Amino acid sequence: MDEGGSYKGVRAVEVALRVLETVAFSREPLGVTQIAGVVGVAKGAVFRHLSTLCDGGYLVQDAATNRYRLGPKAYLIGRLAPPTGDLASAAEGAMREAREQTGLAVVLSTPTARSAFVIATFSGRQPIEIGVREGSELALHASAQGKIFLAFGPKSLADRVLASPLPALTGRTITDPDALRQEIGRVRAQGWATAPEESLLGINTIAAPVFDHTDTLVAAAALVGSIQHIPSEPDEQLRNVAVRLAQAASRAIGHGMIETARLQHAVKLRT
Repeated sequence: MDEGGSYKGVRAVEVALRVLETVAFSREPLGVTQIAGVVGVAKGAVFRHLSTLCDGGYLVQDAATNRYRLGPKAYLIGRLAPPTGDLASAAEGAMREAREQTGLAVVLSTPTARSAFVIATFSGRQPIEIGVREGSELALHASAQGKIFLAFGPKSLADRVLASPLPALTGRTITDPDALRQEIGRVRAQGWATAPEESLLGINTIAAPVFDHTDTLVAAAALVGSIQHIPSEPDEQLRNVAVRLAQAASRAIGHGMIETARLQHAVKLRT
């Protein structure tokens, strides 16, 4: 297939995946018009993708409402995927405690090649609710969680993002690669990240890294709120809550267990 044909094929796959994700992360079945509006593609093209996904068992269409929801094959693939739900369950206690301490929304995200993917949330206690929905994808260069993944994840991820365009989501978004590189270094040195109004005006987040038993970065735990409650330079108390949240989530999935076991073994050998 020539280069143009390959590009068109990749584009078709991207649209199909966006259609599938739109249906999957909706709280209710969706119609063609709704899906087309979210994906930003003509209804006719969306309908063709929906038909293909239904034929494959990834979606099903309700005969009475003509709306779409996930099908049995999507459910089966979900069961075979890595157990991120276990990570969310393990972190639930720490997330709930952080929410009670601060009144802020609490979010747990995992890294993907293109985003920080939200897998669990706890709504805040503020009069005006501010938060992020499960299934949301946050820009790696313009979110606190994304900066955590760039700072503590594989170097190849940071290199790729720094070599790619950095779109401005607001007037505060870091779009200069050198400035982002400095920000990544600062995050790595201090152990936490913020992104004041970089993804959405009026909103800030403070995030810290979550590591598993092999010291591998697997998630970012974050507090989300208005710039009034999480200022551009958050105070030490708020930073400590975010860091302790991530540390508690790390311990819940076994971080430090191997080193603890080695130390205990060494003590037994000496006694």
